[in-house]
Amino acid sequence: MNDTDPRPPAPETEVKVWDGWIRLWHWSIVFLIPFSYLTARAHRMDWHQWSGYALLTLVSFRILWGLVGSEPARFRSFLSTPAAALRHLGKLRRETGPDRELTHNPAGAWMVALLVPLLFVQAVSGLFVYDQIFTYGPLARQVSAETQDWATWLHIRIINVILVVILLHIMAIAWYRLFPGHDLVRAMMIGTKPMPAGTRQPRMAPVALGVALFALCAGVVLYIRSFGDY
Repeated sequence: MNDTDPRPPAPETEVKVWDGWIRLWHWSIVFLIPFSYLTARAHRMDWHQWSGYALLTLVSFRILWGLVGSEPARFRSFLSTPAAALRHLGKLRRETGPDRELTHNPAGAWMVALLVPLLFVQAVSGLFVYDQIFTYGPLARQVSAETQDWATWLHIRIINVILVVILLHIMAIAWYRLFPGHDLVRAMMIGTKPMPAGTRQPRMAPVALGVALFALCAGVVLYIRSFGDY
C-alpha cells in the first residue's frame, strides 16, 4: 500500500508459530556447527566429541518433534513437493507482501529436509570414527577397521556439504529480507509473527512431551557415549 492509498491497514495479531523447542534447536545448531568445526581444526577432540553428542541429541530430538511435536514443527505440516517450492519462489519474484506462512515456507521446508538428515549422518558417523592416532568414537571399537575407515571418510567430507547448505540458507534468509521483505529471523527469535486478525492459532504440543523426548534422546546418547569409557 502506498502513501495515497486511503484504505486502512488490515488488522493483525501476533500468532505463535515456533515453540521454545524449535527455537532451542535452531539456535543451538547455529552455535554447535561452527564450534564443532573449529574444535576439530584446533585438534581439541575432547570438546569436539562433546559437541557431537550435543548435536546428535538435538537432531534426534528434532526428528521426533517433527513426528509428534507442535503443529508447525511437524514434517507433514510443511513438507511439499519440489514443484510447490518452485512455484513459491516464482511467486515471490513477482509479488511482495508480508510473510503469511504458519510454518516453514515450501522452499524453507526443503532446506530442513536436506539439513536434518545431513546433520544426523554427520553425528552418527562420528560415533565410529578412528583417526589412526588416538581418537576413537565411542562405537569405533565395536566395528571393523573397514567400517571405521568408511565412517571417518564420510565424517570428514560431509561437513563440507553441511557448510555449503548453511551458506545457502543464510543467503536465502537475506534474500527473503531484502526482496519480499520477510523477516524470518524475528519469528525464530521470539516465536511469533504478525498475521491477519482471526488467524487460527497452530496447536502447540505440551511442554512435558518435549521434556520427555529430549530426556530420552539425551539418555540414549549418553548411553552410547559410555561405550567409549575404556
